[in-house]
Amino acid sequence: MGNALNGKVAIVTGSGQGIGRAVAVALAAEGAKVVTNSRAPGGNKFLNIPESDYNSWTPERRAEFDAVLAKVGGDAETTAQQIREAGGEAVACFGDISKFAFGEELAKCATDRFGTVDILVNVAGGFGGGGVEDVTEEQFDYVNNIKPKGYFNVIRAVVPIMRAKGWGRIINCSSKAFQGDVIKFTQYCTCNAGVVGLTRGLAIELHKFGITCNAFSPHAVNRSSYENQFKAPTQAVRAAIPGMPAFPGIHEMPDPECNAPFLCWLCTDRAARVSGSVFSFHANEISLHQEPTVCAVINKAPEWGMWTQEELQTEIRRRLFLNYKSIVTPDISVG
Repeated sequence: MGNALNGKVAIVTGSGQGIGRAVAVALAAEGAKVVTNSRAPGGNKFLNIPESDYNSWTPERRAEFDAVLAKVGGDAETTAQQIREAGGEAVACFGDISKFAFGEELAKCATDRFGTVDILVNVAGGFGGGGVEDVTEEQFDYVNNIKPKGYFNVIRAVVPIMRAKGWGRIINCSSKAFQGDVIKFTQYCTCNAGVVGLTRGLAIELHKFGITCNAFSPHAVNRSSYENQFKAPTQAVRAAIPGMPAFPGIHEMPDPECNAPFLCWLCTDRAARVSGSVFSFHANEISLHQEPTVCAVINKAPEWGMWTQEELQTEIRRRLFLNYKSIVTPDISVG
């Protein structure tokens, strides 16, 4: 075990399996005491595979699925137990972070058991698919009530604790979908863009209290990746925008542990000046996203009146869209 985070107390939401579990275990390996979290004991057997589909399979197919779930599934307690078996300290706290009051319960679990909260890593998430005309209100709320609302619920509860000591680290899990994506999952793009906005706003608000807030976009195999292998071919292939790269398959994705070392570094004193940033991972590659900046401007003196359509047609093509690349048709010039 390392000692980069000795004496720190961390909460990791969504740490029953996958990326969240890997982060919780890595923080503990660096000396942090960890509060793990998932919605309920035992996890959810039918997360992305409908129970009706499971029941329609042959006994052999169901046994194969059960074996995979035993390998990649789990809950907050199985992760906490893994940490304790490795010599660390951890306690599980079950509950749904999308419920406003549970944020306070989760913070209280940490303070009751370990006395404080120094680090919060939000990894909990939901996933759903469909074009904008297909998504129901329930599907939209399912993902957006976790990200960013659930993240806000927990952050709101831990900030007073961090503020009182003048030190804190908050890290939120987003996705490359915050920029739009090759998959037509509008509600998923929305929730992850919300995470980035939440992160940037908090970074500015909390800087004076010694609290940093950053976001990361992971790239790793997860439970959904494994479950996709059991879906019908028409379900497993995510609808992509024509001409865009296909979404990577399970064999092209690294293990979730690849995301953890840099996230641990962000929780140390060395990262005190890193805040409001978004990082993307791809195996051992770490990318820092460019801050949104103005890349072109057209202007007209107010005393000359408002823009006319003729003026706009000329100036837009000549200056505003001179080097413009649409995310939808990047090979077609507008200027």
